Amino acid sequence: MEEIENLIKEYRLQEDEEYIIIPYTDSNGHNKRKFILKRQFVRVMYGEDFFIDYPIADVVISVIKYPELSIKDALHMMNKDESKVFSNVSQDESKI
Repeated sequence: MEEIENLIKEYRLQEDEEYIIIPYTDSNGHNKRKFILKRQFVRVMYGEDFFIDYPIADVVISVIKYPELSIKDALHMMNKDESKVFSNVSQDESKI
């Protein structure tokens, strides 16, 4: 998939046949890696009967920003950051 290839090049990630590999250094200075399946969407389960399929780009970017968190928590933090940006924009627009 072209999108995955672009992500790998843009963020200088590693890959193998099945995975996008995100190398990072943890807070203790140890080199680690996270493996994400090469798929258009990644399904994150929120309980037994609730899930969300996230685009692979969102998953990769969230893991790059928050590598020590679980994917679920990294996505939550990224969405929280984006909602702050949108709320600041809407506040700025209301001042006009």
